[in-house]
This record gives sequence, structure tokens and C-alpha cells, in this order.
Amino acid sequence: MIVYPAIDLRQGRCVRLHQGQFDRETVYGDDPMEVARGFAAAGAGWLHVVDLDGAKGGAAAQSELVWQLTKVGASIQTGGGIRDGKAVADHFKHGIGRVVIGSLALSKPDLVKDWIRQHGAERIVLALDVRPLENRGYAIATHGWQQQTASELFPVLEDFAEAGLGHLLCTDISRDGALEGPNLGLYRRLKVQFPGIAVQASGGIARLGDLQDLRDLGVDAAVVGKALYERRFTLAEALAC
Repeated sequence: MIVYPAIDLRQGRCVRLHQGQFDRETVYGDDPMEVARGFAAAGAGWLHVVDLDGAKGGAAAQSELVWQLTKVGASIQTGGGIRDGKAVADHFKHGIGRVVIGSLALSKPDLVKDWIRQHGAERIVLALDVRPLENRGYAIATHGWQQQTASELFPVLEDFAEAGLGHLLCTDISRDGALEGPNLGLYRRLKVQFPGIAVQASGGIARLGDLQDLRDLGVDAAVVGKALYERRFTLAEALAC
């Protein structure tokens, strides 16, 4: 299982939001390059970088900063406000390893499927951010989690699986930033129903045991943010387990 340290960028700073709420922000560093270098030095092979301004505003807003982060030596997957083919191509041209697509998967699914075919399943990550429903389903939120949709996770994912999707980043928003543990039931179901898709878990990871639980379910990767910044464990400890 791959551990992706998370770097969320807002106005050039490294921050974390609580459950996607922009008015509940904690700043963890004014120099994202320094944060990224620290993660790379600790052994990170990948970094998960989010342009929060882009996600909220609908267009990539911090691309130059994101591209700078490729210089630290770790591979970068990034998302936030990527809405057209030029933005996707520009990221790849500047050394980005994978592009994360979220909101556009619902508004323009055929376009995103074309990108998967054009760039390959290894280069595109579908980010589906969800909130649990009473009927045990999961409703998808978009635009930096600011808009709730009527679309449900599993039907949307079935459609993209048929189009050759290789990577899924799925965040349970209700767990994000809460340090209450990941939604193991969600990720168990994802791995059972879509064994051919590499699943990245996100939201709620608070202890090393959470990573071990995800690993034991066969989850392919985990994005870890607040637990690292709050020093619940170190990245070296996470990689070792």
C-alpha cells in the first residue's frame, strides 16, 4: 500500500480544512516547498497536492506552485479546478505524474473518459468525494465539497470502470479531518465490487492501525494529512508499517 502525504494549498500556504469547510482552516506552513521536501526526505514516493483555490473557484489557481513541487524528488498527483484538456496537458508537460479529476466527472463524464483513453489509465485519478446516505448509499459532493449532488457513488463508478478507469481516490467527507478512523465498510465494498481499480482511501486516518486495517482490506493507497501534521505518527512510521 502506498502512503500519500497530503499538501493542500490555499493562497500559497499549506493548510487543512475540516470536512471541506473553508471557514474551518488550519495553517500548517507558509512554505509548501519546505513541507514537500520534508516528506520527500522522509521517504515519500508520491505526494497528493490539492489546489483548494482552484477546487472552490472552478479553475486551477496555483499551478505554478504545484509545478515547483515536482523538484523535491517525489512524484506528484494533483487536482483542484482542472476543467479542460489544456490544463491536463500542461500539468503533464511540467512533470506531474497523475492528474486528479473530480467535479468534471459528473458534469462532463464523456470528456473525462476521453482523457483516460488519451493519456492512459495510470495518469488519471477519479476523485469521488462522498457523504453517507441513510439507505447505505453515498452521495457525491463536488466543487471543493461545496455542492451536494443527487448522484450516487457506485452507479457513477460502474460507468467509469467500463471506460477503463485505473485509479480512484474516494474520500468520506464526514470523516475528513476528524481523526476518527477511515470508513472501512466503504473501502471494503469498493475493493469487492471493483477489484480492477486501484483505490486510494482518504478521510479519518488517525493512527498507524488505521493504515494497517486499510492494507488488510486490500486498499491500494492512503492519503494522509492531518494525522501527519498533528504528529499522531511520522511518515517514516507510516511507511514502515
